[in-house]
Amino acid sequence: MAPAVPTAMARPHFIGIGGAGMSGIAKILATRGARVAGSDAKDSETAAALRALGATVHIGHAAAHLAEDATCVVVSSAIRDDNPELAAARERGVPVVHRSDALAGLMTDSRAIAVAGTHGKTTTTSMLAVSLTTLGLDPSYAIGGDLDVPGSNARHGGGEIFVAEADESDRSFHKYAPEVAIVLNVELDHHANYASMGEIYESFETFADRIVPGGTLVIAADHAGARELTARLRGRDGLRIVTYGEAADADVRIVGIAPHGLTSEVTVLLDNEELTFTVSVPGRHYAHNAVAALTAGTALGVPAAELAAALGSYTGVKRRLQLKGSAAGVQVIDSYAHHPTEIAADLEAIRGSAGDGRVLVVFQPHLFSRTQQLATEMGVALALADASVVLDIYPAREDPIPGVTSALIIEAAAAKGADTDAEHDKEAVPDRIAGMAKPGDLVLTMGAGDVTELGPKILARLATVES
Repeated sequence: MAPAVPTAMARPHFIGIGGAGMSGIAKILATRGARVAGSDAKDSETAAALRALGATVHIGHAAAHLAEDATCVVVSSAIRDDNPELAAARERGVPVVHRSDALAGLMTDSRAIAVAGTHGKTTTTSMLAVSLTTLGLDPSYAIGGDLDVPGSNARHGGGEIFVAEADESDRSFHKYAPEVAIVLNVELDHHANYASMGEIYESFETFADRIVPGGTLVIAADHAGARELTARLRGRDGLRIVTYGEAADADVRIVGIAPHGLTSEVTVLLDNEELTFTVSVPGRHYAHNAVAALTAGTALGVPAAELAAALGSYTGVKRRLQLKGSAAGVQVIDSYAHHPTEIAADLEAIRGSAGDGRVLVVFQPHLFSRTQQLATEMGVALALADASVVLDIYPAREDPIPGVTSALIIEAAAAKGADTDAEHDKEAVPDRIAGMAKPGDLVLTMGAGDVTELGPKILARLATVES
């Protein structure tokens, strides 16, 4: 039976309801009986999935979309102050609730696992959601991406476990009080909100301090930033720290990762016993994510051998090295990678699966602030591809920064000897890739913006070459 919906959330209105984080919360509330409404800039499959649950979804933003009986308005940090629905809520005295507060409310009275880190959150949260469901534990979950179909980013389950992706970008992960927290890595990102690594560490310390007394922090042993955070947290009262990774001092030690095409066989040493299991996605970083999930689940008492076997049922999440299809002997894969570490990790993973084929990338930088700070590192990472086409920066919520363009990335890649070029017209990409790709090649559309829309168009254009 679904928990009662608090009166304040009985008639919520979501601004940007189609977003990955917002739509998940809306879905769970709708399943629990709330009368959900909201708006988004454009229609989508996610909006259709919400309507199927009884939600009212308006396209476009207007004050008139806010119902007279709305009990609250839910926003994310991406919503600007001049949004007409937000302005109407404030004028009428309707409470404004941040997305993180709404999610924290959903996790109340659950055994919560919160997954944090600069990269890998969506994958690790998804691995836990899928494997715990496979074991019949019926978890609730909220993920920053769809598992298989639109709307599968969240679920209300009847079990006691709630798995949630915990976003550090705006410090909203400080709102959660998990029984188990995972920290996958700690790096400087989200430059509009963090000025230094010192601020990043302080933010992650605050997150760790929110773990309930007697709870567990699962944290990477191989990542320099995570090791520094571990050193800062050692000795905190009521906090159990379990490290994982390939480092010799890891509590849960990875002793082997054997790639097999688009899968990997992983062996870990846990409680002095070796355990081998299959990860059904390629790449060392995904193997590490799976071990983080395994360690967190066992911290909640899930038998390790059962959870390890169930992790093999995870076959990926949308936009995380998602195969979009093949045409003319060319595979097209979609990647959400937008930070240099993610770009390099996905390219290394794909390189191991490419055989004699080339790896071609269509990269769309995400955010002016991120590009300003990390353009050189992005260019170096792109040099791992055989050739790449770089689109203009996807602004998302940001205004342009003078002098910050994709040219900064291209110059850095060229300095590493990379075959990298600009493309200012996104619609010209399918023709361009069709002229570059040969049978056996792998094409990655890469970035956190709307570059994902190009995969089907590239496949359609390649199909004309094939015919």
